[in-house]
Order: sequence, then structure tokens, then C-alpha cells
Amino acid sequence: MTDFTHEAPTRERRSHAAPMREYYAYFAVIFVATLPLAFLTWGLSAARRMELPERGPIKAAWSQAQIITPRIFSA
Repeated sequence: MTDFTHEAPTRERRSHAAPMREYYAYFAVIFVATLPLAFLTWGLSAARRMELPERGPIKAAWSQAQIITPRIFSA
């Protein structure tokens, strides 16, 4: 007969830890990749209009990363 009264404690793994880390890693890579183009676009727009655009280059790169990263994970 098997004794089930003494069970070894099992550790439950967090299933969302790895995908979130992967999401943040992709987000960081995409954000860094979009920064140069965002700075170039921001600079050209500022030079053409002779005024600073409402959105800065970092905010533009951040929003692009927020748009692109979920599309990668939904595919």
C-alpha cells in the first residue's frame, strides 16, 4: 500500500515570468533600434518647421516599440 500522507513540497513555477522577460527584452531591442530614426525624424521635422515638435524623439521611439512588440507576440 502506498503512503500519501507525506508528500514532498512542490514548487510552482510562475508561468508568466519567462514570457514577460522575453517581452521586455524584445521591447528594449526594438526601442534601441528605433531611437536613431526617431532622432533623425525629430531633427528634420524641427529644421523644416523651425520649431520643436510636440512629441520628443524618445517618446516617439517608445510608442513605436509599444506598437511593434505586441505584434511580434501576437503572431
